[in-house]
Amino acid sequence: QLHATYEGPELEPGIDYYWTVKIWDQKGSASSFSNPFVFKLRKNLEKDSVSHYPLVKDIQKPLYRRFQNDRYFMDFGKDGYAQLELEIEAGMEDSVTVEVGELSEDQKSVTPIKNGNIRYLKLRIPVSKGLKTYPIQWPANEKRDKAKAILMPQETGQVYPFRYVGVHTDKKTTRLTGATRQLVHYPFNESASYFQSSDTLLNQVWELCKYSMKATSFCGFYVDGDRERIPYEGDAIINQLSQYAVDAEYSMARRTMAYLLYHPTWPTEWNLQNPILAWNDYAYTGETSFIKKYESMLKLKTLSALADSTGLISTTTGRQTPAFLRAINYKTFDLKDVLRDIVDWPRNGEIGSEKEYGGETDGYEFNDYNAVVNAFYYRSLVLMGKMMNAVGKKEEAEDYVRKAAQVYTAYQTMFTDSQTGLVKDGNTSKHHSLHGNMFALCFGLVQDQHKKAVLDFIKSRKMACSVYGSQFLLEALYENGAAEYALDLMTSTAQRSWYNMMKVGSTITLEAWDKMYKPNTDWNHAWGAAPANIIVRHLMGVQPLEAGFNKIRIRPQVGKLKYAQLKTPTIKGAVVVAYSKSEKSQTWKLELPGGTTTRLELPYNEGYGQFWLNGKKLSMEVLPDGWLLENLKPGKHVIEIKR
Repeated sequence: QLHATYEGPELEPGIDYYWTVKIWDQKGSASSFSNPFVFKLRKNLEKDSVSHYPLVKDIQKPLYRRFQNDRYFMDFGKDGYAQLELEIEAGMEDSVTVEVGELSEDQKSVTPIKNGNIRYLKLRIPVSKGLKTYPIQWPANEKRDKAKAILMPQETGQVYPFRYVGVHTDKKTTRLTGATRQLVHYPFNESASYFQSSDTLLNQVWELCKYSMKATSFCGFYVDGDRERIPYEGDAIINQLSQYAVDAEYSMARRTMAYLLYHPTWPTEWNLQNPILAWNDYAYTGETSFIKKYESMLKLKTLSALADSTGLISTTTGRQTPAFLRAINYKTFDLKDVLRDIVDWPRNGEIGSEKEYGGETDGYEFNDYNAVVNAFYYRSLVLMGKMMNAVGKKEEAEDYVRKAAQVYTAYQTMFTDSQTGLVKDGNTSKHHSLHGNMFALCFGLVQDQHKKAVLDFIKSRKMACSVYGSQFLLEALYENGAAEYALDLMTSTAQRSWYNMMKVGSTITLEAWDKMYKPNTDWNHAWGAAPANIIVRHLMGVQPLEAGFNKIRIRPQVGKLKYAQLKTPTIKGAVVVAYSKSEKSQTWKLELPGGTTTRLELPYNEGYGQFWLNGKKLSMEVLPDGWLLENLKPGKHVIEIKR
């Protein structure tokens, strides 16, 4: 059912084309045709043009409405990028005051915010006699509307993020009779995914992160929130994986990926994320089209031109020439300097009671050769090798394997502390940070004999990274036997937690853990939504083992949860995993899509060891940390494990 090639007449730009599909099952029986879809070719295709859907609007009425002393207050339930229409009946010419915003401290009025990080807007609009509808026109914003930002399509119109609306009428003859919010977003299938578990807080974190994927898709690209509306590679990698987890939609990710290849941002590591983004696209779709189209650019984005004889890269040793910068399209940004290492963001800020250093880098010491940068470099080389294999370029794949092996060896020599086994920040540093260790562990650069020491150190640092860094921290923990601690972080009620995002009143993930750590923190940043993909990919363990989910790996690590159930979409169809545990047995219920096989790895539990598959007793292969059932076929299955 995948990768069918169009073989009809050449398509012409500007014409509406309709298409429909049907599929055949393993017995050769055909389905009915799907509903028709429509598309047209753009007349002037550009090098970063990628097919995509138009934006859509959800028409919403307020969930709560209050009227008192000529003041109306409305709550639409959740924050969102939207447009607003008011229906007003006036006995004469008049004007009304309209307030919109993301925060209401008393649930009676919109809270004015002076510094602008939590959105608030106050407008005065004229009204005329009679019953009429008034579309609110959002004022221009210099930073939001600048040339480097993603502008809203003209046919859609401008949006503003708000949840609450207040209307004040001056005259008693003027009254508000209705209000409609038009929530703008990329097409989103609400029923494509769900998650429920015995931990109510974890369920709320999931809902927060899932909704963040829909709410922040308002311009058709992954952007970094309302303040700038610019795609950043660091945001995109979390956006991509989280959207894949909650809705099987790949075009917005590709559109953003292509854009970033030609509009790079300044952090070194984020440029190195381009090959990672491309690999994720291939792993989840099975298509090599993006790799083939942008192969030469992806190779440049490994930043191999910055490598010296050791194989490691540096941005401060004179290798950032004008030719190099032009080759990676750095000319598209008017910045004062060249690529700079970021590690995490922001660099500076409050210390707080839950971390030792100011900023979000855990006191990271920047050197000429940085451990975090070279961890990303190693990962990009490994994945470029796999992608070259996927497109049939074996010699080039082997070359990337050799480069990655050289980096691995040099990394151990330069960054591994021989006394402690921990990863040092840089070539001349003796400092150990959470970031140096978690990125190395995440990308496979920590040797087995040092993993315990690294994990113990990582746990000692708590959440000493940003919401962006938490993606890689949680990945590192789940991939290295620390699932219980990872679950504790996702369900933490500390200030640096997803619980705190909800506690302060947001319904979309924040740009930072709290405004204390970043005073201008946006309340609408998808890069804070790591649990959306971590719950799917690691806690419930659903990942593609072969590209395009030809083979699925299900490796749940549910920890202390008494039950959990998940539905997640794939390009082959939905995967459902349900778990429950009693004193005498554990039960796993699976629904697996057609055209796949599944490798099931279940966690080991002391005292359990009798297995039944669909009512029949079977033997399961023993792994170091669990049990294995290989090549499980499509369909519904019940696995019981008894004492």
